[in-house]
Amino acid sequence: MRCTVTNETFEVEVAYATPEEQVILPLQVGQGTTLIEAIERSGILEQFSEIDSDKVKVGIFGKAAKKDVPLAPGDRVEIYRPLIADPKEARKKRAAEGKQMKKGGGG
Repeated sequence: MRCTVTNETFEVEVAYATPEEQVILPLQVGQGTTLIEAIERSGILEQFSEIDSDKVKVGIFGKAAKKDVPLAPGDRVEIYRPLIADPKEARKKRAAEGKQMKKGGGG
C-alpha cells in the first residue's frame, strides 16, 4: 500500500461494507489522530446512517481495536456491522441440514 507522509500528516483508509457495496475512503490525518476521529472526519457516518459511532465495533486491518487508538501511516480503519446470526448456531443448522440430506430427507 502506498503511504504519503508530509508535514506530520499521513494517509489512512476508512472502510465499511454492506451486503450491497464496499466503501474505502482515503483520508489525510495528523500524528495522534485516533481511530474514531478518522471515522468521524471521513464523512462515512453521513454516508451510512445505520452506523452508530457509540456502539459500532471497529478495527485496523481485520483486528479489533479500541476507538481511542492512535493511527499509524497506512492503517485501514474498518467499521464492522453487527452479526445477523450467531456463527455457532449457523454451523449447527448447516450440519443438521447436511445430516438430513444424507438420510435422504432433503429437498
